Amino acid sequence: MVATLSNIGWSMIFSLVGGLVGMALVLLASAIVPKLMDRLTPNIDEEKEIVRGNVAVAEYFGRVVGACILGLSIVAAAAVLGGIIAALH
Repeated sequence: MVATLSNIGWSMIFSLVGGLVGMALVLLASAIVPKLMDRLTPNIDEEKEIVRGNVAVAEYFGRVVGACILGLSIVAAAAVLGGIIAALH
């Protein structure tokens, strides 16, 4: 009984720490990825093009940034789940 409660406690700690690290990574990615896209496309000012109504730039920029953030979120979720599974065994 004590071992089970200990495992549950560790899984809660792992999931909490993993969740906090995952949230920090997603917030960091949402700040860094748009700047990275600006540096990768030096001849295009995405913000100016979006304000001008260029839908193609807006869709491309939004999809690339969204895909990066979504991918990092999936990795963070897998890390939290792995921590929970490791703690319960």
